[in-house]
This record gives sequence, C-alpha cells and structure tokens, in this order.
Amino acid sequence: MSDKDLNLTPTRPYLSRAIYDWICDNNLTPYILVDATQKYTIVPEQFIQDGQIVLNIAPHAVHAFSMDKEAISFSARFGGVSRDIYVPLKSLLGIYARENGQGLFFDASEYEDINIEESHVESKEEQVEPVKKKPQLRLLD
Repeated sequence: MSDKDLNLTPTRPYLSRAIYDWICDNNLTPYILVDATQKYTIVPEQFIQDGQIVLNIAPHAVHAFSMDKEAISFSARFGGVSRDIYVPLKSLLGIYARENGQGLFFDASEYEDINIEESHVESKEEQVEPVKKKPQLRLLD
C-alpha cells in the first residue's frame, strides 16, 4: 500500500514546525524559501527572483506569526512598510538557518494530489488590509 492509498496528511506542516523550533532554540535565524508563483501566496512582489523569495521569519523580525497545518502567516517590514504575508504550505520549498544553511527542503510533488480548501484561503485573503498612511500633524503659528 502506498501513502496515497492510506490518505495520509502531508508531513510538511509537522517537519517545518520542528525545524523552525530547532533553529530558534539554537539562537539561529530561520529563513524560508517560498515558491511565489503558487496560488494564494501573498509576498512582496518586488523582492521575488526567479519565481522565488527568501523570507526571514525570526521572532524579532516578524509580528503576529502563525504556522499551522495550512499556511505560515505574519506581518513584517519591507523597505520600512509593514506587509502581511501569507504562505500556503504548498508553496513552502524549504526552511533553514541563515548562519549554517542547515534545515530541510521539501519535495514539490508532496501536494500534487491535495486540494487546498479554497474557502479557508479566501477568508485569509479577505483579512489582508491595504496599508494605510499615518496621519500627519503640523503645528501652526
């Protein structure tokens, strides 16, 4: 019997969480490699190179970090502008430590036969709000 016959869930959510914890426990900087061409992936387009982007997900570099069975999401600053990031685990290609390159890279075919629940992903997209400019005050004499 193959894994597909057993209807097993993908290992990527579990392994990526374990590697993230290991990297942070060893005071290293966790980076993720993302396939930015995958559907529902929300990353800053100006930093995409060859369809991929590398993101720093260190606790001190991100805000509202969440890593669950469907996606990695957080808010981070890019060029001084806060951006909401959404990375479905299907688009996660690897997670590794910046300092030594140790980590894990994933088989792209793991999610080939798995349909992402579009209703869950669409609700995440609706939560992303456009960046608003801060109000500015001037003192008048």
